[in-house]
Amino acid sequence: MANVKVYSTPTCPYCKMTKQFLTENGIQFEDVDVSSNQNAAQEMISKSGQMGVPVIDIDGQIIVGFDKAGIKKLLNL
Repeated sequence: MANVKVYSTPTCPYCKMTKQFLTENGIQFEDVDVSSNQNAAQEMISKSGQMGVPVIDIDGQIIVGFDKAGIKKLLNL
């Protein structure tokens, strides 16, 4: 199973869509709230090169935004 980490904020609608999509497909993920965790925010910026959320890390491959096709491809869905 893939190692999936979602960098998000509680108020971001695309973050909610991303997490709902993963849940509906039975994908376990770590949800990291970058609005309350400055270290995680810096980690996200260093991985993605930007401050926008969501950022999804799938086994080290970075997807910025709710890119359903990209997520499906990396997770072989």
